[in-house]
Amino acid sequence: MRAALIAAALICAASQPGAAQSISLGFPVDCDLGETCFIQQFVDHDPGPKASDAFCGPQTYDGHKGTDIALPTLRDMENGVSVLAAAPGVVRGLRDGMADAYYTPNTEDDIRGRECGNGVLIDHAGGWQTQYCHLKQGSIVVQTGDKVEPGTLLGHVGLAGRTQFPHLHLSLRKDGAVVDPFDPDGKIDCLAPSADTLWQEPITPQPGGIIALGFADHVPTFDAIKAGTADTRAFAVSAPAMVVYAYAFGGRAGDILALRLTGPGGEVAQQELTLEKTQAQLFRAIGRRARADWPVGRYFGTAQLMRDGKTLDTKEAFLEVK
Repeated sequence: MRAALIAAALICAASQPGAAQSISLGFPVDCDLGETCFIQQFVDHDPGPKASDAFCGPQTYDGHKGTDIALPTLRDMENGVSVLAAAPGVVRGLRDGMADAYYTPNTEDDIRGRECGNGVLIDHAGGWQTQYCHLKQGSIVVQTGDKVEPGTLLGHVGLAGRTQFPHLHLSLRKDGAVVDPFDPDGKIDCLAPSADTLWQEPITPQPGGIIALGFADHVPTFDAIKAGTADTRAFAVSAPAMVVYAYAFGGRAGDILALRLTGPGGEVAQQELTLEKTQAQLFRAIGRRARADWPVGRYFGTAQLMRDGKTLDTKEAFLEVK
């Protein structure tokens, strides 16, 4: 069944309250969470047209039925990041051969019925299933009928299907109903989020953070930032400008992204930017045009993402001007 995932794998039901905790999940991507990967989106628990994650936040979208584990850039995807079986089971279906490409409205017809992209479906004991979507084209190394153990290599993180950033979409189902591994009983308490999860190792969800901090001699395009090609570390004294940019996820309206750029002569630029809307991914940049040759030496960039007066994340980076 290498040509297509079984139809049941592409049908998702609403989250199931009271799902028994009879499965234990290992982390399905070979990465350092918070450093070389991050959780971009969670399961949607809102039954209506709005969207809300298990922590009563907006880190999801209407009808989202899985956990999205994202890579920082396309360059990371191209280098190859392993997708691993989260629990023991048997491969029941898979698809490969779809190109790694950003989803656009123009590709809607091409991917209809194949929104998962390249993927693997695994049956586990007790009616549990895991589905691994958006794998890199040509990377899947298992076959239908294979028995897998936790940590078995399935393929690599990719960009195939209905997706706009390289990530693994992991869906968990019990008897056909979607279960959120971060809140398996589906009983949401905004004042006391569930500490009872299906993860083998505790995972502290990050409600937003800084993916990357980089330098350029101009304000880069968002496409270049997402591709991993915007950061310039070979910086000449004659550069026309110096810019520091922060690439972030999980930004909410009212958050503050503080950027600072300093060098041998002191402060080059500094600004606190208030986010005007909630966005899954975003970038902001500050800088200054050259007034003369840049002084030789080390320049430092810092970024701080703040919400309600508290710091969510910080990053620092430097470059050498020679």
